[in-house]
Amino acid sequence: MLDKNGIAKRIAKEIKEGYYVNLGIGIPTLVANFVRDDISVEFQSENGVLGMGPFPFEGEEDADIINAGKQTITTLPGASFFDSVTSFGMIRGQHVDLTILGAMEVSENGDIANWKIPGKMVKGMGGAMDLVASAENIIVAMMHTNRQGESKLLKKCSLPLTGVGCVKKIVTNLAVLEIVPNGFKLLERAPGISVEDIKKATQGNLIIEGDIPEMAI
Repeated sequence: MLDKNGIAKRIAKEIKEGYYVNLGIGIPTLVANFVRDDISVEFQSENGVLGMGPFPFEGEEDADIINAGKQTITTLPGASFFDSVTSFGMIRGQHVDLTILGAMEVSENGDIANWKIPGKMVKGMGGAMDLVASAENIIVAMMHTNRQGESKLLKKCSLPLTGVGCVKKIVTNLAVLEIVPNGFKLLERAPGISVEDIKKATQGNLIIEGDIPEMAI
């Protein structure tokens, strides 16, 4: 089973040379720590940063340099800062190659719910709606089940949707799955996790073809 860093490390393998990547709040922010050293990647944050690096070491934080989740970050040589209008122009103009988001629920047809739990106060949807409406390649980083052990990979989302039919791939603490026309296609399983474990933790339609390899982390 993977922890949050393990999920981020596996997602980092999906990033290719020259990609412009948006990192959502939560587990996705960890991905910048695990990108291969031999490729050039630009990380974008919707609060107006292009060229984010890994998180700073303790004692080296600069409170004026933050990501969209208000976490302190580092920047790489050549990084730039700009206003939200420019930032969302990049997003809505589809100039971002890959968007990595957290989620509360994902449905078997690729719907995502990641912004609101009814009855709990929220500040608003933020940039999530723009990201899921504009991005052509969305990977979700999430835990496979909630704290009660209930599946978060569902036939149909129960929470208010952020986007419809937009998710392409999901990396959880148990598995890597791809959204295909008839459900969640299991691609890889986490170390120490069996296919049966993943079946039990997935409410939506799980498609299993052949032997499922263990993740190489």
